[in-house]
This record gives sequence, structure tokens and C-alpha cells, in this order.
Amino acid sequence: MTGTGVLAQFGVLLLVAVVWAAVFMNPIILFSGHPIGQSLAVFLLFQSVLFLQPTHTADQKRVGQRVHASLNLAAFLSLVAGVAIVEYNKGLSRKAHFHSVHAYLGTVAVALLVVQYLVGFTMWATPGLWGGEDKAKKLWRLHRIFAYAIVLPLLLLTVLFSTRTDYVAHVLNIPWWSLLVASVLIVAGVYPRLQLYKILAGPRHVVSPAA
Repeated sequence: MTGTGVLAQFGVLLLVAVVWAAVFMNPIILFSGHPIGQSLAVFLLFQSVLFLQPTHTADQKRVGQRVHASLNLAAFLSLVAGVAIVEYNKGLSRKAHFHSVHAYLGTVAVALLVVQYLVGFTMWATPGLWGGEDKAKKLWRLHRIFAYAIVLPLLLLTVLFSTRTDYVAHVLNIPWWSLLVASVLIVAGVYPRLQLYKILAGPRHVVSPAA
């Protein structure tokens, strides 16, 4: 990892360390799995982004796409586990499902991620579903713009608003500024690495995983 990627890596590790330390310094309960699972998912998602940027050669792109897809799959499974824990816990306690900004942001973030997963996987593995590689190229550009402009900022915003929930504020006692510092480091590390000319113009070709 070179350049500003080091900042992003430090930021996401700080985020996970803060959350996990707070969880394991308190009695472990069923709901403990939610912050653990979701923070792990955020870690994996940003690893997938950092691994894919920047790539230069065809081999780098091919490997980058496969690692990106694998990490996103692992992140998705972690997200599903975290959401399942919340839903099960809400069912047991008979509490309202949406009682915080964090809950609303998290729901929107997960929904958008599912869309990103479906589009990204089919665009990479089966470009024929989108009318061929030429049309998949255009979709790839939109896929990346949507991720950087909406999905990733929304994920970090969801993390920040977790400090306004009862569990994080009164049980884990995670200070909001610690997650803010981690988020600022992530943004400062990820976004300067963007090759805007590639995102705006789109990739020259989509590398098939079988190539």
C-alpha cells in the first residue's frame, strides 16, 4: 500500500479497533454481533476499493476485479449477519425497527449495496446481460461514480450516526469524534487515489474473468 492509501488503511483499522475494543470490553450479548459484523463489512468494503485502485495493466485489472468481487462477497455475508442479528433482537424485545437516524441510513445503505452488488457482479461476470461489453463499459463508469459519490459516504455517515444510538452511546460508550477521525482518514486516503479521467471517460474494456 502506497501514497494516501496508507491513510485510508490506518483509518479503517482505527474504526474497527475502536468498535471491537468497545464491544469486547463489555459483556458479550447477542446484539454484540451487530457492530462486529457491520464494522467488519465496512473494513472489507474499503479493502476491496483500495485493492482495485489504481490498476494499470490488464493483469492488474483482472486480479483486482477478482479480489474486489471476493471481498465484496465476504462483506455482503458480514452485512447480512449483522442485519439478521438486529432483526432477531428486535423480534425478541418487541422494539420498533426504525427509531434512529442510524437505522434509516443503514437500511438505505444496505439496499444500495445490494443494487451495487448485483450490477457489479453481472457487469463483470456476464456483460452479455447488459447488451455486450461496450454497454457494460458505460455501466462500469456509472457503477464507480455511484459508489464513490453515494454509497461509500453513506456508509461512513451510517457509522457516525451509530454513536447516537442507545447501545453505542450508553453501553459501548464510543465517542463520536473517534469514528469521525477514522472517517476523515478514510476519505483523505481513498478519494485522492481516484483517477477521475478514467471514471469520467469509462474503462477501455471490461476484462472477462475467464480471459
